[in-house]
This record gives sequence, C-alpha cells and structure tokens, in this order.
Amino acid sequence: MKFKSKILVIAGSDSSGGAGIQADIKTITALGGYAMTAITAVTSQNTTGVNSVIAVPPKEIEKQILFTSKDIKPDAIKIGMLHSKEVIFSVIRALNKIKTKKIILDPVMVAKGGFKLIDNKAIKILKEKLIRKAYLITPNIPEAEVLTNTKIRNLNDMITAADILLKFGVKNILLKGGHSKTKLINDIFLNKKEIKIFKNKRIKTKNTHGTGCTLSSAITTFYACGKTLNKSCELAIKYVNQSVRSNPNYGKGHGPINHLSSIKINRNFK
Repeated sequence: MKFKSKILVIAGSDSSGGAGIQADIKTITALGGYAMTAITAVTSQNTTGVNSVIAVPPKEIEKQILFTSKDIKPDAIKIGMLHSKEVIFSVIRALNKIKTKKIILDPVMVAKGGFKLIDNKAIKILKEKLIRKAYLITPNIPEAEVLTNTKIRNLNDMITAADILLKFGVKNILLKGGHSKTKLINDIFLNKKEIKIFKNKRIKTKNTHGTGCTLSSAITTFYACGKTLNKSCELAIKYVNQSVRSNPNYGKGHGPINHLSSIKINRNFK
C-alpha cells in the first residue's frame, strides 16, 4: 500500500500508547498516511491516570518541526498537547517558516483521568496567538468552556460557544459533544457559511482513552488525502466510533480504543 499523505504531528507522548503521539501515529498509519512527529512532552501514564510530565525544551521542539519538514514537507499538520506558553511560541515560530495551510489544532487541556496538561498562561497565548493559525480546531465541551468562558449545558450553548470561537480567527470549528449527558452525542461542525450536526448513539464503555487525539489525527489524514473538511470530520467520527466499539478492553481504568479497526491484517505473511 502506498502512502496517501504526509502528516506532521506536534504533540506529547503517552507511555501507555492510547493517546498522544502514539495514538496519532497509529491512526494516521491505519488510514493510509505517513506520520512524522515533533514531541512536546514525555508523560508517564497508564489507563488509570498521568503520573508525571517531562517537558521537551522549546528550542528542541522547533528544531524537530523545522528539520523534519525541510526534508519531507508535510501535506498537513496536527497539533495536540502544548503545555506552556514557551512551547506555543516555539511552535508558532516554526509554523511561520514552513507555511503549511492545512493545520488541525486539538486544544488538549486535561487528560482522561483529570490531570491538567496545560497552564493558564499557555491557554491565554493559545487563544490569542495560535488558534488563528489553525484551519480547524476540535475542542471538547470542557475545553470550549475554558476557551470561551461560558457554560455549555445543551446544544444551543454548544452552537453559541462555537460562534465565539470563530471570533478568535479560526475558520472552522468541530465542537465535540462526548462530555454531554445526552443519549445521543452531538458533534457540531461550524464555520461562517454552514453548520452541520453529526448525531451518533453513545457507546456504553469506559474505554475511550485517546479518542480526542485519534479524531483530530483522523480528520487531518482524510483532509490531507483530498476529502473536504466536512466529509473528513464525518469519516473521522465514524472511524473513532468503530474503534471504540471494537476496543481491546486493556487496563484497569479508561482503556485504549482499537486503532486497527479500519484495516484487515494479513495473518499469513507469505
């Protein structure tokens, strides 16, 4: 199988393999893309939570982005965990130099177990400087509440929050509804010209570790392969749901999903 696109991922490492860079690489590869990485932090974590976070120096993050892109120019970029304002500024400097327009930003703030992955100063810079460089951002409800300083209780609140996020300069929003208490999950895709609501039945499982990372990487891959952004979101949501349904049930906490749900493995290897 030939690679259909080249994706650069800027994000943190998850030692358990369920989220972060590890989930990004698995997702991009499973969907036919070639994954490159710039690691922003190294975490010690498992399905029950995060034990520690070791930051990668901002200059090294910038070097990873620039040196990798100089040799293999990415068709699209996915951005995940950026834990400090210094890291965000280093990413912005690098983005200004490589000038890739297809940028998908997942504003990661809190791990599945509740561990905070970004400080308040970084959130301010994220809002004021980085969001405007993204073509799409993919916040969940808690992240959207922090970014917009609003309370989201229902579908109308989600639409209002998405409208506020557009004012930060980003062209498209996918506001994820997984944290709501409703039987149906509503994910809202919105820009200045259209609004679309993806409705899906909630899957009863605790094994959803890395769904946000997986979704944003899937969107990036589909979009880099030539699908429209709207269609990329639709296909990525289907892929995540399929991966959640077939999760391997690993670990004692919030287990990982099945990133191989999109492919058939040749078990003969002949």
